[in-house]
Amino acid sequence: MGTAVSRPARRFFYRRLGFWEAVDGWLFTLPAFTGLLCFTLGPIVASLYFSFTEYNAVKAPQWVGLNNYLKLFTGDPLFWHSLRQTAYYSFLSIPLSLVVAYLIALLMNQPVRGITLYRTLWYLPALVPSVANATLWRWILNRDFGLLNYPIRLLGFDPPGWLIEPELTIPSLVLIHLWGLGNSVLILLAALQGVPQHLYDAAEIDGANWWQKFRYITLPMTSSIIFFNLIMGIIGSFQVFTLAYVIFTPTGGTGSAGPENAALFYVLYLYRHAFQYFQMGYASAMAWVLFLIILVLTVLMFKLSGRWVYYEVSRGR
Repeated sequence: MGTAVSRPARRFFYRRLGFWEAVDGWLFTLPAFTGLLCFTLGPIVASLYFSFTEYNAVKAPQWVGLNNYLKLFTGDPLFWHSLRQTAYYSFLSIPLSLVVAYLIALLMNQPVRGITLYRTLWYLPALVPSVANATLWRWILNRDFGLLNYPIRLLGFDPPGWLIEPELTIPSLVLIHLWGLGNSVLILLAALQGVPQHLYDAAEIDGANWWQKFRYITLPMTSSIIFFNLIMGIIGSFQVFTLAYVIFTPTGGTGSAGPENAALFYVLYLYRHAFQYFQMGYASAMAWVLFLIILVLTVLMFKLSGRWVYYEVSRGR
């Protein structure tokens, strides 16, 4: 009889204990949740409302419905220009970043003397702040006294204007981006070191050469990390801002986008409307269009990932 009474008591106690543990958990997460609600979710909802208004941050917003979106798609040629330039930058930078980072990670994975030093040197550029990075490369790519053009001039060739010729502007910015791939290299290096050695041993027993081991073992086993870098590359390339802003502002004024607006990235154009023209409603509409573009591309990549991304554990479980 005593046992029959004690079991419900224990169940009640454990339920009460679980309740207070849940309360403690929510109390500990309350500061972070409050910050997320006030400083992230709140502005997101506010920007959605402002995107349907005419708002200059001084006067009260006035509801205009879909006018901002209609103007974006039908009455603003610079909107399409900025979208094209951003897509061009993404088309160049994403595949090059993946290939270069993977090749460097393969080199950094070799068991040679001093490999720790080499890894550190490759990662150091990623620690340089974006503003300092852009300032440094503005000097390196200077046509008259830049470090990159100096050997070209010594060889007797006419040095190119990396940052003053419209057709070279985007490739120059992609080159700068490739210089700071330390984070991607580090993630890929961790993936390469996580490939089980017994797979390579079994392949060697079967007579596989280095290409077969790379194609059928290394690539599939690291494909999920390549996919992660792909998604992060898509998101980052469509949000590029600091690089172009810092490089071209000293020569063309605040919000400058290089020769013939060759570096007028989408977010830089959004910045112009928000903080130069004070068209906050229009800028909010641009922000939501950008969100939808990135969302569609990300969902599309996830849909296609099943054809080439390998997971040791099924994602459906």
